[in-house]
Formats: sequence, structure tokens, C-alpha cells
Amino acid sequence: MKIEAQVGPQVLSDGAVDSLRAGKTGEGIVQQLHGRFYEQAYRNGLFSIGCTPTALSAATILLTSSAQPIVGVWNPFNSGVNLVILQAALVDFINNVTSVSLGGFVWASSASNTGILTAGLNPFNRKNLTNTGSQAKAFALSTASLLTGLTNNVVVFEPAEFNTASGLLTTTVVAATPTPSVSGVQQFDGSLIVPPGGVLALLNTVSVTTHTVSARLLWEEVVV
Repeated sequence: MKIEAQVGPQVLSDGAVDSLRAGKTGEGIVQQLHGRFYEQAYRNGLFSIGCTPTALSAATILLTSSAQPIVGVWNPFNSGVNLVILQAALVDFINNVTSVSLGGFVWASSASNTGILTAGLNPFNRKNLTNTGSQAKAFALSTASLLTGLTNNVVVFEPAEFNTASGLLTTTVVAATPTPSVSGVQQFDGSLIVPPGGVLALLNTVSVTTHTVSARLLWEEVVV
């Protein structure tokens, strides 16, 4: 079967049958109608968890059930969906005149967790602006949600693509000196999947309370 494409713009009425569009060198042309996450959100499959500005603590570096992720998510063993990670964002700023290095941000994960993480939160529904409809349980530093009930400890598997507000071991900041925040967005675009039983957590690596962070984790839930 031969597939033909038409070069140049097309002006069509509702109900018309369209042909593929092509450029003058034969390349396919696709025009985006909505934002790239619109379809997932409209079909009630897009969810997130957010952490409002909260100081880091000793629990944000742990790998056990006592860990307190900056943001994170658990996919129940019998959920019937994959959590397809699309995007994460983080803001970090110094909250004290003496800043201690937080060591860096990392992603940690664990598989085959059959228990219920009872302290988990209901994720935010990006379609109807409520905390309903998700198969997952989420975690956010600002709500003090821990990985309670974790079957297998999480393990760090890669650095997170976020800068830190201070890379120095200790830095004394004069009271009148501005302490700007740093922010970043990590685009996963579906390259990371949390399967049923899986846990994903954003952590830092050095126990510190002189940094305050705000973060977001965005994912799509796809039936398996």
C-alpha cells in the first residue's frame, strides 16, 4: 500500500477527510492542537504530588521505612496500572545564615512491595483538581508522610537533575546578603516506569536542616 502526503497548507471544513502533510523535502508535518499532557489529563489519567516549602531533615536521607521522601510514589501491588513518570520539579533555597551542604539530590527505588504504605497520600488529580481517582499512594515532605510499611528498602539508582543552593561544606551568609533560590525541572517523558509494587522517592544525601525545598512529581497511570 502506498501512502501519499500532500505538500503545503490545507484548509479543511469539519468532517473532511484529511491526507498526511509533508514538507518540500518529504518530511512529515504534525501540528500540535493541545498541550502535550492534555490528552492524559482529559482522560483522567494524569496525577501529581507536591511538596510546599519545607526544611530538609534527617529523615530525607534514609533508605528504610523511616525515610521521608521530598516527593515520592508507591504503586500498590494489585493496582493494575503502571505509573509512567513524566516530569519532576524542585526549588531549593538556604533558610539559615549558616548553610550546610545537602550532598545532592538523588532518586531511589524499590520493587515488589506487597504491603500497604499506610501513611501515603492520595495524589492530586490534574483533571478535576481533587485528590481522587489515582491507584497510587504518594509522599510529600510537607505532610510528613513516611514510607511506613515498606517491604524492601529503597536503593539510590541515579542522581536527580537538580542544582543545590550551596555546594560548599559550610558557608556563613551575612544577614543582608541575598540568598537566591535555585530551581530545575527534570523531564522523564515516560522513560521511567514505577510498576505495581514499586516505590520511587526523591531524597538528599547529607542530613541537613538549613535548606528548604519545594517539589513536584508528575505521572500518568496506564493500564497494564
